[in-house]
Amino acid sequence: MKVLILGGNFDNAGGTERVGSMLANGLSEAGYDITLASIWCGYKPFFPLNKEIEVCSLFDATGHNVSRTPSIIYKIRKLLKEKNIDTLIVVETMSVMFTLPATLGLPVKHICWEHFNFNTDLGKPRRRLARQLAARYCDSVVTLTERDKAYWLRGTRHKSQITAIANPCPFPVQYYDKPEHTKIVLAVGRLTYQKGFDLLLQSWLEVHKSMPDWKLKIVGEGEDRVTLARFIEENELKESVELVGNTNNISEYYKEAEIFCLSSRFEGFGMVLIEALAFGLPIVSFDCEVGPAEILQDTGSILVPQNDTSELTSSLIKMMSNDEQRKSISLKSKEKAEVYQPENIMSQWINLIEDIK
Repeated sequence: MKVLILGGNFDNAGGTERVGSMLANGLSEAGYDITLASIWCGYKPFFPLNKEIEVCSLFDATGHNVSRTPSIIYKIRKLLKEKNIDTLIVVETMSVMFTLPATLGLPVKHICWEHFNFNTDLGKPRRRLARQLAARYCDSVVTLTERDKAYWLRGTRHKSQITAIANPCPFPVQYYDKPEHTKIVLAVGRLTYQKGFDLLLQSWLEVHKSMPDWKLKIVGEGEDRVTLARFIEENELKESVELVGNTNNISEYYKEAEIFCLSSRFEGFGMVLIEALAFGLPIVSFDCEVGPAEILQDTGSILVPQNDTSELTSSLIKMMSNDEQRKSISLKSKEKAEVYQPENIMSQWINLIEDIK
């Protein structure tokens, strides 16, 4: 079977591009003939791909001159015909605005893969229209969580099959000699409003007073760096908080940490949570929409009411103060991480693709 996975630009190093590449590799290893296509650029995908996977791009660059809607639709349709594609997986819901007209009359199974929270349009009202169209006219919509699936079922006039399939974890469950008492809390993500690192730093002000020998490391880069750095300096937290920036070796930070914290205002899933589980980290997380409640179920990790910084403070201090609790949660974290291993996730994708008539 020939499968086309279509995204915006697989040259990017984001989470969507990573799991899109993992899906391409998993399906390729399962015997599918895979083409990974970007709407623009995408000739040098950031994440490694199996050599059997064909990589292509509709346009060499971004810009209105090359990527007007009719041109994108034409190029997608041409690619579907040239490659004799059986199944199209659209990695970004907004792209359904292009793929629905492009697939008209073609014998192509059409799957929309949603990566964001149904209740969030990320400043693009057209995203809500795209979701309604996907639910009505795609053969299937894949959400990342059961909670988001429920939102789709309630919030759309769906005819398509709505299926929840979690993202695969990029790390196998880790077994290693952990350093004793590093006293490091780790947070990972883009330095942006969504990730709530401003809320985490407000909380850390109080945490630091009670637990002055613990340190907070925030790995990631983004537009809020200057604001966060100013807060750290003005509140004399430079000795206990480090803005690490981007890294090519995130596993080393997971290995040295004792606790993981997620302070997001909202999520589409929460990839960093399943990564932290794979390293056996106990987690303190806001119970934001969507992801944390499902991912952390039965692990013993702590869910904090959304945006409640005082509860985040007390939960972090509680976790820091209890070595035995952290050890117990670590074992449960690794057990839960098995659920998100690629072989389990790929079997769900294969079942979905094969079941669509």
